[in-house]
Amino acid sequence: MTPEEILAEVSKEVSVCTRCPLYHSRKHAVPGEGSAHAEIMFIGEGPGFHENEQGRPFVGPAGKYLEELLAGIGLKRSDVFITNVVKCRPPGNRDPEPGEIETCSVYLDRQIQAINPKVIVTLGRFSMARYLPNAKISTVHGRATHVNGRLVVAMYHPAAALHQPALKPTIAEDFARLPELIARAVPTQDDQDKPPTENKPPKQLSLF
Repeated sequence: MTPEEILAEVSKEVSVCTRCPLYHSRKHAVPGEGSAHAEIMFIGEGPGFHENEQGRPFVGPAGKYLEELLAGIGLKRSDVFITNVVKCRPPGNRDPEPGEIETCSVYLDRQIQAINPKVIVTLGRFSMARYLPNAKISTVHGRATHVNGRLVVAMYHPAAALHQPALKPTIAEDFARLPELIARAVPTQDDQDKPPTENKPPKQLSLF
């Protein structure tokens, strides 16, 4: 199957998924969207109100800010792939629970394998924990780390900047580094598709 076919299949399965209780409160599942050949993949936490209404990721205020950040480095939404660790909105915008994240990881794993991005950017602590389970985002944000052969960059969630405007310069600086990371990143085929639960110790680059 082509990457496009795999992503379409995942989207179809997500739309009718009943694997965890989140399906009870969803209006539209939010599988993700973007280029099937994206060099960079953004993984957020979970859909919010606007995303649940439209079935698209990052379409609320945080999404508009993400688009501004992308434009700042010469990219559009269509150039990247954007998704979340859970594909259905947690009730009341609560945090996704570990069991929900684990259940939904089967879809995210397939998306990552299909797209094979050079760089994965985690947005927020729940997606960061998938790759750097013991890290603090205030310490590792913007840094490039090899995890299972992939280059992972943990970043603050765009919504954090909306609640704490003082974070905006930091987030902008982290985004400004992405073009260089994309240029330097080369995924290793031998272990890039292993699930995060089999992580080797993350290797932090000395670039920053």
